[in-house]
Amino acid sequence: MIRKRLGFYFGLPLFAAATLSAAVAAEPQTPAFPVVTTTEDGAPIPRSAGLPYAPKNLPDRIVLTPGANPAREMAVAFRTDTAQAESQAQIAVSVDGPTLEEKAKLVSGTSMPIDSSYGPALYHQVRFIGLTPDTVYAYRVRGAAGWSEWYQFRTAAAEAKPFRFLYLGDIQNGILTYASRVIRQAFLAHGDIRLVAHAGDLVGQRDDLDHDDEWGEWNQAGGYNYASVPQVPATGNHEYVDVLKADGSESRRLGPYWPAQFALPSNGPDPVKATTYYTDYQGVRFIVLDGTAAIDLGAMKAQTDWLDAALASSKANWNVVLFHQPVFTCARPNDTKEIKAAWKPVFEKRKVDLVLQGHDHCYSRLTGEAGREANAKARADGGIQGPVYLVSVTGSKMYRLNDRAGSQPDKIAEATELYQIVDVTPKALKFRTYTASGKLYDGFNLERTTSGNRLSEIEEPTIAARRCAGDVGPDGGRCVASGK
Repeated sequence: MIRKRLGFYFGLPLFAAATLSAAVAAEPQTPAFPVVTTTEDGAPIPRSAGLPYAPKNLPDRIVLTPGANPAREMAVAFRTDTAQAESQAQIAVSVDGPTLEEKAKLVSGTSMPIDSSYGPALYHQVRFIGLTPDTVYAYRVRGAAGWSEWYQFRTAAAEAKPFRFLYLGDIQNGILTYASRVIRQAFLAHGDIRLVAHAGDLVGQRDDLDHDDEWGEWNQAGGYNYASVPQVPATGNHEYVDVLKADGSESRRLGPYWPAQFALPSNGPDPVKATTYYTDYQGVRFIVLDGTAAIDLGAMKAQTDWLDAALASSKANWNVVLFHQPVFTCARPNDTKEIKAAWKPVFEKRKVDLVLQGHDHCYSRLTGEAGREANAKARADGGIQGPVYLVSVTGSKMYRLNDRAGSQPDKIAEATELYQIVDVTPKALKFRTYTASGKLYDGFNLERTTSGNRLSEIEEPTIAARRCAGDVGPDGGRCVASGK
């Protein structure tokens, strides 16, 4: 049932298609939607005490994203109050003394208005182009009261070169309370993370929390890391909001914060250009798909054709596909049939290496549909490894494992917050899964050979499998996983 409070979104412009220039944004804006403070039954919408996420005269929510070629292009999105009409950033090749502004270049961008329960704000996007590969840059962004601090990033190398990336499943619930520690543990324990891949449902904006709170918490959870390391996000179903069509049926629309919060490459297919894209990073092509638009909004064929073409044209050593709803589920009774029918054959034909997913709020590493024992025997007999399918979760919302979880995936976990570190070289991938407190839980190595990938299990010791035992969780308290 669509709640009345979702009238909050009716009449929103399509920000992805119609961003405003700085000059236009300077004019008084009609609020995009009314401020809603209660649910349909009159209960107050939970908000963080003290208005911590109100827009200010200094920039916040600063998020770095890669261009299609992050060796030469990056982009930044940030938020200010409406007093800062112009979208401005300064960028310079980093130096080792406090003189960055002497050679900094002023770059202008676009802005878009968003009103919320915290009041009107402007989201700004600035693209940095013509950059030099494998170079450290410093940048800062402007608010009405002055500049932010300087942030640094390194452009990708122009050629295949070792690097490390972080993969996160659904953050969505308990964003600041619980998920923040997982994100911060990843950055504290594993230096030089160069890219972060998010498998959708970054927030839970179809739930009762005010959406501005959730995006505020998401940005606070990642902090300066999100401004310094390029973020590669996929949309989940919770990045969409429910709407009523003229005939009374329900549909979905991309929420207003997504195209404002992320300045993404625009190389995806037209129906989903705001949410589907690829970026090539040092020998890896990351292809990002929109499962919600594919299943519910008629964008399956356009994405499938584009996916096939993006893989066919890839010159990368590794192809990694990122989206939300998993091909093989670890919590739901049935696999995602539409995605499985359309995309799995393309993954296999084009020899995709990793498929990174979320949505199920459990952990699953699956190396073949035949099941754990059959896959282990095939590897022992010299079989080539096809796509490895991963599902993971970072936030506090958990689901029970389904009946297949005991025999089909190679490794599973229940009621466990996780993050994944992937070390990439031109001929090998080292994939490791860690718990919230930093314990090694799972891992494997992929080696590229002339005949195909070879997968080997890790020799490092891992902790015991984490599952609920009835109502008792793997940490000895209650089981927090619910059934689907």
